[in-house]
Amino acid sequence: MLDERSLLPTVIKNVIVFVLGILIIISLYHYIETELDNPLPFFIISSDTMVPTLKINDVIFIGDGNSFNNTKVGDIIVFKKPAGEDRIIVHRISEITLENGMRVIITKGDASPVSIPGVDFPIKDNNFIGKVKLVIPSFGVIFIPPLNYAFFGTIISIVGFAIYMYERKKTLQK
Repeated sequence: MLDERSLLPTVIKNVIVFVLGILIIISLYHYIETELDNPLPFFIISSDTMVPTLKINDVIFIGDGNSFNNTKVGDIIVFKKPAGEDRIIVHRISEITLENGMRVIITKGDASPVSIPGVDFPIKDNNFIGKVKLVIPSFGVIFIPPLNYAFFGTIISIVGFAIYMYERKKTLQK
């Protein structure tokens, strides 16, 4: 049987591995944020306004946060709702106009026949978040409660079990 002194280094090693794992995840997030040139690099679609192109629970990665002036008709963009509440919207550019010499974007959802005032226009530079660069279909389902608890609980359990089996194997080999 192992005494307490011999368990301490194992516990410390396990904590270090856990902390390094968290740091890797944070670093990966910052890498994606930098690579996509956007402080909000991804979202999970929560409405059906872009069906059939984007569906509920699709994960989208957003890039080109500073490319408002380089957008074109047909691009799918992410923006803050121009009127009222703080809401993030993902729609396709249907028209680009000039208003007092300033570029104004008009969008609409693929599932909608028309643009909606106050939602789809006027989109100005201060509303723009970025262009959709990548879509991972249905991946967002793992982030919805209660599935997210089960998913992350399973991951933590698998990692814990793997550490336990590794330590047990090392102990039996001595």
